[in-house]
Amino acid sequence: MARRLLATTIATLSLIAWTAMAQARVPLPDITELVDKDGPAVVNISTTKTVKAQEGMRELFQRRGGQGGPMDDFFEQFEKHFGPQGRGGGQGGKGQKQRSMGSGFVISADGYIVTNNHVVDGADEVKVQFKNNEKPLPAKIIGRDAETDLALLKIEGKSGLPYLEFGDSGKLKVGEWVLAIGNPFGLENTVTLGIVSAKGRIIGAGPFDNFIQTDASINPGNSGGPLIDLDGKVIGINTAIVASGQGIGFAIPSNMAKDVISQLRDGKKVQRGWLGVSIQDIDENTAKALGLDSTKGALISSVMEGQPAAKAGIKTGDVITSVGGQKVDNANDLLRRVAAIRPGESAEFVVMRKGSPVTVSVTLGERDAKKLAQSGRGQEGEDDAAGEDASASALGLSVRALAPKEAKAIGMDKAQGVLITEVADGSEAEQADVRPGDVILEVNQRPATSPEEFKKIVGEDGKKKGVVMLLIKRQNQTVFRTVPLADAK
Repeated sequence: MARRLLATTIATLSLIAWTAMAQARVPLPDITELVDKDGPAVVNISTTKTVKAQEGMRELFQRRGGQGGPMDDFFEQFEKHFGPQGRGGGQGGKGQKQRSMGSGFVISADGYIVTNNHVVDGADEVKVQFKNNEKPLPAKIIGRDAETDLALLKIEGKSGLPYLEFGDSGKLKVGEWVLAIGNPFGLENTVTLGIVSAKGRIIGAGPFDNFIQTDASINPGNSGGPLIDLDGKVIGINTAIVASGQGIGFAIPSNMAKDVISQLRDGKKVQRGWLGVSIQDIDENTAKALGLDSTKGALISSVMEGQPAAKAGIKTGDVITSVGGQKVDNANDLLRRVAAIRPGESAEFVVMRKGSPVTVSVTLGERDAKKLAQSGRGQEGEDDAAGEDASASALGLSVRALAPKEAKAIGMDKAQGVLITEVADGSEAEQADVRPGDVILEVNQRPATSPEEFKKIVGEDGKKKGVVMLLIKRQNQTVFRTVPLADAK
């Protein structure tokens, strides 16, 4: 009797628990009305362009974003389904016709359409296909922005078209439901549902990476299509995939896209703020060397002469922690915040300088690709050693004075600093990416005027902090490298 009562009690409790869980479970959203409302504003974009032999879409995009990233996976899948895009073919320099496809969405009743730059880059002809419309319509490229991979098209002579509105991607939360509509593999108006998996992803596609990651299925042909929230607003533009990983797609945040599209629609080229510095992230050792409490901020590794930062008094070794009252988490964050400021406008920069905060007002210049193009300098031959080799065993490297000809070979006006002649295998210096041929200009923000001064700073200030931060001249750029002292652990 007791056993039967116990069994009945357990069964009753289990039923109550299951019922409570079922009631608490959040149901999947019903997106049928949303698809009916927003689907007609999503279009299929097809392009035709002439390419030279051996210069396909993959090669064109790699010149922008480099190799080895998610876009390589994209093109592998694209070519698997649609065939090689412009690889080979064409004789006598005549080139060949290359056809590609993607997605887009209408943003105004009079026919403005947003898509990705890589969908229409170099196109001789662009056509737009609406849902349930047999005849494709010609579209004009109004403007493109390669750095954010966005483009704006226009269908002439149309009115009353269905269109989508941008939402606020800044309010987006990880875990929210999102909807992707596009033309994967040429299958028009395909709908997929998922959630926001992450925000602020950096995938190496461009200088302003800040992608929304989603598990809503995105495939070749989805590029340029909208990522929509449950209010029917566009909160992202689907752009990239990782073909080797299931359920991983990336979208450009709407808040970034709105400003770019607005400038393109006004017939302007996209303008971005320019500071004129080289920057890098801060690791724990660097923070320790700088006397900082955290790794937040962007470290200035060099300041370009005559540029806005130099005019405002920003110095090498400063750590920028906020711009215009907005905190700066890392170098990528600083790049985006500076770019969002219009050239000619001023902003307050807070920098940490030798442990103390300093506020600097900077009038931004204009970001220009020509300013970013730098040419490397080759060595012009061996010079006689300009002094005795001095070993810094705690770092695992050897240094000597820099000869004038060596300085000239790497673009320096005069010989200053010490030359690294050897880096021990497996040493702290090697692990910190310090290399033979690097020139150490500063140690813990003090000039390395000679091998003796270098050893002195390492032995005194370095030993006290347990770490040294080296300002290094490497070819035509300067970088910081932070090395913990082996005997300080």
